[in-house]
Amino acid sequence: MIVKEDFEIKNLTTYKIGGKVKTVFLPETQSEFTELLREHKDAIVLGSCSNILFSSNGYNGEVIVTTELKQFEIRGTHVFASCGVKGPMLAQKTAEAGLSGFEFMIGFPGSVGGDVCMNAGAHGQCISDGLTQCCLFDKETNEVVYKKKDELDFSYRHSLLKDGRYVLVHAEFELKKAPHEEIKSLIERNLEFRKNIQPSLATPNAGSVFKNPENDSAGRLLDKAGVKQFDLPNAKVWENHANFIVNKGNATSEDILTLMVMMYNAVKKQYTIELEPEIILFGDLTEKEEELWNILSR
Repeated sequence: MIVKEDFEIKNLTTYKIGGKVKTVFLPETQSEFTELLREHKDAIVLGSCSNILFSSNGYNGEVIVTTELKQFEIRGTHVFASCGVKGPMLAQKTAEAGLSGFEFMIGFPGSVGGDVCMNAGAHGQCISDGLTQCCLFDKETNEVVYKKKDELDFSYRHSLLKDGRYVLVHAEFELKKAPHEEIKSLIERNLEFRKNIQPSLATPNAGSVFKNPENDSAGRLLDKAGVKQFDLPNAKVWENHANFIVNKGNATSEDILTLMVMMYNAVKKQYTIELEPEIILFGDLTEKEEELWNILSR
């Protein structure tokens, strides 16, 4: 198992933001992972760090990162994937096997654990569509348990795992056979959409900043509220899509939170709608960060 002390977590986050973490564990097997969860009950569990903002103030605690848990298997139409398997890779491998259902993940930098936790989705597909059951670690009982799809409380950007009691170890799916050309066409269309509408990861970002309100689009509301003009010295709202913030190079977590509050207030003022953050905040927050986050998480 890889263990790192005083680790700069910004080296792992897609925002390229985050201070020093006291201890980071990178388990390589599911048994190592579950043993860590038993022994380090207060550790933060992270995957690809693609939809998170980690405080530039760091974290004087322990973090378990699942990126080395890469095991997956395809048997017929059944797919078994550990929590650390990257979504784009899984989309490619299932496409090669003539299986449809994961095409939407081709443009997501996330891993299976985070994708299941937040019920990630795009282009009319979501990860819960083909999910059959999950192997979970129960932090209350310290046991590994299995739960079927109908026990996982899936809804828009939500699952039972968001409540914190359960941590995904691996997930099982049943996908549908489809012609290779259909799958390839859908993957290419999704990649083209991402290229045109969303910033590439070469420009540090953490994906959509706010969740879509019911029957509306956060991007549309933000655009109409004029947030594309919001530009700080080290971070800005992306000019091609109003629901993305990009790190211009030396942004801090406070910079990102400041922009988020500006965006939130602009929509609230114009539409009396209070957007809910899709980005998750971690770390030892400064007083200013707590003040900003409290505005966003009322």
